[in-house]
Amino acid sequence: MFMFSNLSYKTQRKIIITSFLIVPLALLATFSFLPVANMFWYSFTDWNGYSEKEFIGFENYKTVFVEPDYFRVFAVSLYYFFATFIQMGLALYFATILSFKVRMKNFFKGVLFFPYLLNGVAIGFMFLLFFMPNGGLDTVMDWLGLGNFTTHWLGNPDVINISLAGTSVWRYMGFNFIIFLGAISSIPGEIYEAAEIDGANRWHQFRYIILPSIRIIISLNLILAISGALSAFEIPYIMTGGANGSATFVIQTVDTAFKYGKIGLASAMAVILLFIVIIVTAIQRKYFGEGGD
Repeated sequence: MFMFSNLSYKTQRKIIITSFLIVPLALLATFSFLPVANMFWYSFTDWNGYSEKEFIGFENYKTVFVEPDYFRVFAVSLYYFFATFIQMGLALYFATILSFKVRMKNFFKGVLFFPYLLNGVAIGFMFLLFFMPNGGLDTVMDWLGLGNFTTHWLGNPDVINISLAGTSVWRYMGFNFIIFLGAISSIPGEIYEAAEIDGANRWHQFRYIILPSIRIIISLNLILAISGALSAFEIPYIMTGGANGSATFVIQTVDTAFKYGKIGLASAMAVILLFIVIIVTAIQRKYFGEGGD
């Protein structure tokens, strides 16, 4: 204690900060950096998870890009990619409306955010019942006189990914909604009052006050949403297991690793996905981030 008291304030501060950082940094290195480093190493090997690792260089990466069965599943991600913009648009729309004076606004906030609180497995089983033949969706369409348009929503390869992407929109929109709502609520009310005095309507307030004020939040949500679209896994895996052309790149990676025992090849696929997410995020930050034009 005596030696510690003789140290300067800056030195004491550095020691205290370092002491508090040791445990989280150790956990981060153990459970994040080390597994990623191992994944890079495994991607250059031919390994089934238990036998001797054989170094094969870039052969796994060649396999992913040359054999269409491994890389064409990225086309499935396009459904989730386009659904992302629908999800963001709906979340921003409802957040804007509920940021103004609306009757029962707290009730509607709870309704919109509630799906995000549900367990993903429970949601998967709920929508399995919803999309099953003569299930909830078919019943509603019959009531609306649209029975002729019903189909096997999870069995028809032409619509299965639309159904799954729609489920993901319902599942995750609440997260974007609550983030947008918090950002919009932080805008001082005096700005709206001044705008109303100048004759601005709700559209003008949204365009010239809300959008510029939450640009950073929109950018953050867009990064998270696009990254989630590229790495979609939970909903399609629970509901279909990747059947009928619904396998995403992550499902293909998991199956390659644990169903077919190709850990090295699956690691290469995971590395490719990691770099794609990083590149997409960098592009998005450059053109749509805080410093974008």
